[in-house]
Amino acid sequence: MQNNLAPDVMFPNLGIQIANLPREAFNLFGISVYWYGILVTLGVLCGVLYAYFEAKRTGQKPETYLDFAVIAVITSIIGARIYFVIFSWDLYRGNFMSVFNLRLGGLAIYGAIIAAIATAYVFAKIKKLDMAVVSDTCVPGLVIGQAIGRFGNFFNREAFGGFTDSLFAMRYLAEDVPNIPAAVSQHMVDFNGMNYIQVHPTFLYEAVGCLLIFILLNIYKTRKKFDGELLLIYLIGYGFIRAIIEGMRTDQLLLWGTNMAVSQILSVVAVVVGVGLLVYFRRKVRTSR
Repeated sequence: MQNNLAPDVMFPNLGIQIANLPREAFNLFGISVYWYGILVTLGVLCGVLYAYFEAKRTGQKPETYLDFAVIAVITSIIGARIYFVIFSWDLYRGNFMSVFNLRLGGLAIYGAIIAAIATAYVFAKIKKLDMAVVSDTCVPGLVIGQAIGRFGNFFNREAFGGFTDSLFAMRYLAEDVPNIPAAVSQHMVDFNGMNYIQVHPTFLYEAVGCLLIFILLNIYKTRKKFDGELLLIYLIGYGFIRAIIEGMRTDQLLLWGTNMAVSQILSVVAVVVGVGLLVYFRRKVRTSR
């Protein structure tokens, strides 16, 4: 039983306390609907709306992006789940049907990004569109959707970092957090007779980083030198931010048989590839003038 004087979440160095942070938003016909799913869905809708109005602004057919969104949302969710399951197979080995239960989390953003880019490539080929134009139209919507969706991790008490006493240190009531890593449990904090973990709110760091990338892309989009440049800037910016944040997290998905975080490796690859292609195409633009 929770102590009435013990809030669910605290940011002690900011003086913020949240008395009740439920995982479940409401119950619909006996089915629990979780905040995680609501926030991920909200992020997707905001991303789709952004692409729709950006297509209007740039003289494209907005309906084309609605068609693309229907396909990309499905493939991205599948990609995000497959990525997570592949690198967390021990969680599902004994209960395969739980692979299909998405309501409590278990989506990896890199799986969604890879699936979305692959879907955009195929869609552009079939519809005879310019893949670079499609990417630049959609990618700011993708990153703002990521920023919103990250708060689903907050409600789920997941995707946090190691112990910290920094300005943004976050405390979760320990009894609400499943599978607390040993490195975190060693620094348990007592508050009004209840145990809390005190950690880096990496979900918040990433959400803020994504918001900054979104702002940058929108400022720069009318000044870009070539189609596809916004996608490359996104890969560089998000890859850089994620590489740092992934090193803080305590729930890393590891490459089989190693202690290397898969998402950190992919982040470094994204930065290197993004910088290489950005330099190449900018030089190509300059020499063609």
